[in-house]
Amino acid sequence: MSKKPMSYRDLEIYQLAKENAVKIHKMTLKDIPKFEMYEEGSQIRRSSKSIVSNIVEGFGRRRHRNEFIQYLVYAIASCDETKVHLELLCETGSLAMSIFNELYECYKELGAKLYNFTKSVQEKHNIFTS
Repeated sequence: MSKKPMSYRDLEIYQLAKENAVKIHKMTLKDIPKFEMYEEGSQIRRSSKSIVSNIVEGFGRRRHRNEFIQYLVYAIASCDETKVHLELLCETGSLAMSIFNELYECYKELGAKLYNFTKSVQEKHNIFTS
């Protein structure tokens, strides 16, 4: 990251998390059985949207290094939770393997980027506040 982000919208992790949350939302409306829409579908929608929310809230608290990191850790945990929901939907036969593979790869990539971003904040917090 060469320049200070002016807004959470400038963060690649925010853009990717939001894009993925929209994909999950649409998947739960068209690609899983109706009986899953209100149980597992609701859970995975919440966990995927939680990633986005935690990035935004953390960025809003960026002047406080530990709080920023705490919310990024929450985002990582919600990313892991979303991957587990995808696994459960696939393993129970409620989600096609092709859709699972595509979405799971998106969340593996996002998880790695969240981890690296968190590490960057830990090491170079001043680039976000100066």
